[in-house]
Amino acid sequence: MEVKLIKIGIGDAEKLWKMQVKAFQGLYEKYQDAETSPATEKIDKIIMRLNQPFTYYYFIEADSVIVGAVRVVDKQENGRAKRISPIFIMEEYRNRGYAQKAIQLVEEIHGSSNWELETILQEKGNCYLYEKMGYHQTGKTETINDKLTLVFYKKD
Repeated sequence: MEVKLIKIGIGDAEKLWKMQVKAFQGLYEKYQDAETSPATEKIDKIIMRLNQPFTYYYFIEADSVIVGAVRVVDKQENGRAKRISPIFIMEEYRNRGYAQKAIQLVEEIHGSSNWELETILQEKGNCYLYEKMGYHQTGKTETINDKLTLVFYKKD
């Protein structure tokens, strides 16, 4: 399995947005988190982020097929943590190690320490992935609704 990251430009905003909406639709239906779900974001938000000098979006490609995407926020300031927000794999390609490999690749590009992210506490597979990649819970959580709690992670 060959996995690589392809930097996304503004010309791919619509493709990225459509993938993101589709990838997060199942979680949105499960948790009804209209204010925080990437499935409910408008394309304008993707375009705004693509124009930010500190945002890096990458398509995740596996064996010449685009299977997902990841956004890295890297303000490149001393002491400022980098963030993964969001990362997703399209449903038909999940559980094949692509997210794990993509995280390794973004750490090769942006550095392997001083990272933050948050995920859904109730999604044990996501928590397992990040913990396997060296992230640890900070103790901070944020209740979004009665079904969904965000849990915050850090990697030193």
